[in-house]
Amino acid sequence: MTPKVTGTVTGSDADAMPSYPLLSAIRALPPAGDAERVPVALERWREAGARCGPETEEFARELAADPTGAALLAAIFGNSPFLTEGLLSDIEAVRALTQQGPDRTFAEILGGINDDLAAQPTASVTAALRRAKRRAAIAIAIADIADIWSLEQVTESLSALAETALDTAAAHAVGLGCAGPGNPIDRDRLADARAGLVILGMGKLGARELNYSSDIDLIVLYDEERIAPPVRAAFGRGTAAQFYIRVVRNLVRLMEERTPDGYVFRTDLRLRPDPASTPAAVSVLAAESYYETVGQNWERAAMIKARAVAGDRAAGHAFLRHLRPFLWRKHLDFAAINDIHSIKRQINARGRNAADSLLDLDVKLGQGGIREIEFFAQTQQLIWGGRDPSLRVAGTCAALHALAAAERVDPATVDALETAYRFLRRVEHRLQMVEDQQTHRLPADPETFARIGRFLGFATSGAFEAELHHQLDTVGSHYAALFDEAPSLSGPGNLVFTGAEDDPETIRTLQSMGFRNASGVSAVIRGWHHGRLRAIRSVRARELLTELMPALLAALARENDPDLAFARFDNFLANLPSGVQLFSQFYANPQQLDRVAEIMGSAPALAEYLGRHPQLLDILLSDSFAGTLPDAAALREDLGKTLLDAEDLQDVLDLIRRWTGDRKFLVGTQMLRGTVPVTDAARHLTDIADAAIGVLVPAVERQFAALHGTVAGGAFAVVALGKLGAHELTFTSDLDLVFLYEPGPDDAVSDGRKQLPAVLYYGRLGQRLISALTAPTAEGELFRVDMRLRPTGNKGPVAVSLDGFLRYQHGEAWTWEHMALSRARVIAASPGFGARVEQAILGVLTAPRDPAKLLVDVADMRKRIARDRRRPKPFDVKNRRGGLLDIEFIAQYLLLRHAHQHPDLVTSNTVALLERLAGRGLLPAERAAALVDATRLWQSVQGFLRLATGGELEPEGGSDVLRQALARAGGAVDFARLQHTINAAAHAVSAFYRELIDEPANLARKQMKEESVS
Repeated sequence: MTPKVTGTVTGSDADAMPSYPLLSAIRALPPAGDAERVPVALERWREAGARCGPETEEFARELAADPTGAALLAAIFGNSPFLTEGLLSDIEAVRALTQQGPDRTFAEILGGINDDLAAQPTASVTAALRRAKRRAAIAIAIADIADIWSLEQVTESLSALAETALDTAAAHAVGLGCAGPGNPIDRDRLADARAGLVILGMGKLGARELNYSSDIDLIVLYDEERIAPPVRAAFGRGTAAQFYIRVVRNLVRLMEERTPDGYVFRTDLRLRPDPASTPAAVSVLAAESYYETVGQNWERAAMIKARAVAGDRAAGHAFLRHLRPFLWRKHLDFAAINDIHSIKRQINARGRNAADSLLDLDVKLGQGGIREIEFFAQTQQLIWGGRDPSLRVAGTCAALHALAAAERVDPATVDALETAYRFLRRVEHRLQMVEDQQTHRLPADPETFARIGRFLGFATSGAFEAELHHQLDTVGSHYAALFDEAPSLSGPGNLVFTGAEDDPETIRTLQSMGFRNASGVSAVIRGWHHGRLRAIRSVRARELLTELMPALLAALARENDPDLAFARFDNFLANLPSGVQLFSQFYANPQQLDRVAEIMGSAPALAEYLGRHPQLLDILLSDSFAGTLPDAAALREDLGKTLLDAEDLQDVLDLIRRWTGDRKFLVGTQMLRGTVPVTDAARHLTDIADAAIGVLVPAVERQFAALHGTVAGGAFAVVALGKLGAHELTFTSDLDLVFLYEPGPDDAVSDGRKQLPAVLYYGRLGQRLISALTAPTAEGELFRVDMRLRPTGNKGPVAVSLDGFLRYQHGEAWTWEHMALSRARVIAASPGFGARVEQAILGVLTAPRDPAKLLVDVADMRKRIARDRRRPKPFDVKNRRGGLLDIEFIAQYLLLRHAHQHPDLVTSNTVALLERLAGRGLLPAERAAALVDATRLWQSVQGFLRLATGGELEPEGGSDVLRQALARAGGAVDFARLQHTINAAAHAVSAFYRELIDEPANLARKQMKEESVS
C-alpha cells in the first residue's frame, strides 16, 4: 500500500493565515531534501520580493514568516531547483496562487489561453503561452507537493493545459498561414481555421494522464472535405499537404521552441502512421487506409488512448469512430491474440530480486514499472473490448476497474496495481519536478536517491527503498503472470519493436548480441511491421514475424558480421512476394532459419543471389536437399532441357545465367553445410562452367553465322587455363580463357551477308563470346573472364591462330607461360579441331628444356611474386610460403623438367599430376602424399573462404560459427587444430620447395654466371 507521507501537516494549524486559501488547503509537505539550499533561496526570495514593490515585499515576508508558508517554501527550495527559480522569477504569480488557491488560479490561467490570444502576433502568442505554462507548472506542482490535488487532478490539469495551448497555437498557425506574413489574423475566422484540422492526443495526453514534464504525443491529420474556403484559398498553387505541413512546423515551433520565457510542451509526432515515410501532417484518407491495411496490434493498443484534443474536434471524433472496427475487433483469431501476447512476451519479464539495486532504475520502462501496468490493462482491453464496450476506456486506473467489473481481472489484483500505479506516478512526478526533465530514471547516486525519497515524504532512504521494492515486485508478479502459458520470446533480454521509437532495453539487448548499429536494426524492423516490404504487408505475415523475431536475430547474431547479415536478410525479404509461407516454415522448423541466417552471414555471393531469387528457398529448405551432386553428363542433360524453350540468343543468355546461378548457389550452400567436400564442389563448379560454355559457344556461333556466314575449312576452340582448366574452380573464380582458331585456306573469307576475313571473323567471334559470358542481363552476370594468358597478353588479338600460337609458344613464350599452359584444357571446339589443339599443347609441354635454365626461371618467378606480395596473411593459402602456389610451382617444374621423357605425365589437375609424378618415381611417394594432402587442404580453405568472406580472414577474426565451418571444411575438429595443421603443412611444403627448387636454383645460377664469365 502507499505509505503515509510524513512531513508538516498544516490544515488545522492555528497560525495559518486564513486570508491565504492555499495555505489552509495544504494537507502535508515533504521535508527539504537538501536543507543547505533553503537559507540561500530564502534570502533570494526576500530580495526578489523587495524588487516587486511594497505589497509584494510584504507578502514575501509574511509567507516566509508563516509556519505553513515557511514549510512550503522549504519543501520547494530544498527539493527542486527548477521550481525554486520559477517562484523567484514570478513572485506575483505565487502571491496570486496563495491568495486564490490552485483551483481558481489554474482556471484563470486556462481562461487566458483563448482565441483573443490566438489572433495576436506570433511573438505575443509565444511569450503568453510560456508565461501561462510557467505559472500553471508552479500551481500544479504546489497542489501536488502539498497533497491538495489528487493524482487525477494533477494529470488532468496538465492535460487540460496542453490541449488548450495546442488548440490556441494551432488556430494561430493556421490563421497565420491564411493571413500571410506580417498581416493580422482575423479573430472571427479562427473557427474556419480549425475546420478540417484534426489533432489527436495520444498516450498520456489522450488519456488525460499527462505527467509533469511529459512530451505530448500527437497525430496531426487534415480532412480535405471539411477545410473552409478561406483556408483552401490560402493554398495558392500548393496543396493541402504542403499547407498543413507548414502549419505543423509552426505549431511545433510555438510549443517547444525555447525562449527566455522557457517552452510550452515538447511535441512528438512519431505515433502517426509509418512516421519514417510520412510527412508531419497526414490526410485523413491516407491514415484510414493505413490502419485498415497495415495497422498493427501495438497501434491498436496506442489508439485506445487516442482523443481529439485540438483543432476540429468533430472531425477528430468522426475519424476515431471510423477506426472503431480496426481498434475493437469483435472476433480475434488465435494469431491476433498471440501477437498481442507476444508484445509482452518479447519483454524480459525476469522476476525482481529483493537485493536488486534500485539506483538508476527506470520507473516507467523498468521491470515492475508504469509501462507494465499500462500494458496489463491495454492487452486485455484489446482482447475483450471488441465484445464488451464497457472496457473501451482510456485511463489506466479506469481500465483496470472496468476489467474487474467485467470479471476479467481479479479485484484484488486491480487494487494492488492501482496502488502501485499511483505510487509510481508520484515518484515519476517528483523526479521530473527537480529539474523539469523528461526523466523516469531514479538517481544513480545514493545521496541523490535519498533526496528523492525525502521529496516524497519518506523519513529515511531505507523506507523509500523498501516501498519501491514492494510496489515494483507487486507489479512484476502480476505482469509476469499475464499470459503465463505462452513461451518467452525475449531471448537474452528485451526485443520489442512496437511503437515509434527505440525501446532502450531492446537497444541494449541488440548491442549485447553483437549488433553494432542496434538503433538502425530496430528502425528497419519497425519498418517491416509498418508494411514497407511487400512480403510483410499481410496481418498474418507480421504476426508470424513478431513470433520469429528473437530466433531470427539470435541466428543472425551468431554470424561473423551480424549487421551485414541483417542487411542481407532485409534485402532478401524485400524481394519476397509473400512472407507467410516462409515464416510458417521457419516457425515450424527453426533449423531452416539457421540455414538461411548462415547464408546471410557467411556467404555474401549466395546471400545476394538468394535475395534476387528467393524461390530457391523451396529447394534449399526441402528435406530432400542432400549432398549428392549430379555428374557432368547429368548437368549437360539438365541444361539442355532448360534451353528447349529458348527462342533466340537472348533467351539462351538469360536461361544459362539462371541455370548456372541456381546450380552454383546449391553447391555453395552444401559447401557451407559441410555436406559436400570443398574439393568435390570445385570439380562440380567446373562441370557447371563447362556445361554452360559448351552450350553458349555454338549458340553464339549460330547467331554470328546468321550475319557473317562461316569460314570454309575454318575452326574455333575455347581453351581453359587456371582453375577452370585444372578442374579447381572456386565460387568466385574468373575464367582464364584462350581462343584459338584455324583460318582455313589462304585468304579465306566468310560466306555470309557481311563477309569477313578469317582473322577478323574469329576475332569478332571471340569478342561476341566474351560479351555473352560477361555482359549482365536481367539474370545478372554469368562469369568474369580473364584473357591475359593468351599470347602477348592483353595487347594481343582476342583470338589467335593455332599456327601463331605454336610459333609464340616455341619461340617467344616465357617459362611461366609454359607453366600456365600445363593447366590448359579444351572445353569447346569445332569437330576435330579440339584434338589438334590438345596435341599442339602436348607438344609444347613435352619439348626438351635446359634443366638449369628451367630451374632458375621457376625460382625467379616465385621470388618476383613474393616481392609483390611481401606479407601474405596466414589464411592467404595461395601466396603464403609453403602455400598453394609453391605446390603448383613444384608440380609444374617437375612436369616441364620430365615431360619430354614421360608425355603421360601431362594433366591439367595438380593432384593428378603429383600422383603421376610419384607413379613414375619422379617424386618420392611420401613427399607426393604430403603435397597431395596439403593441396587438398589449401584448396578446401581457399574455396571455403572465397565463398564465405571473399577470400580474407584474420587469424583472430570471424564468428565462432564461421571459424567452426572453416575448420570443418579443412577437415579439422576445431579452428585451433586447423591453424596448427595449416602452419605445419606450410612449413613442410616450404622446406621441400627450398630443397627442390630454391637451393638447386642458387647453385645453377652461380654455375651459369661462372660459365658466362669464362
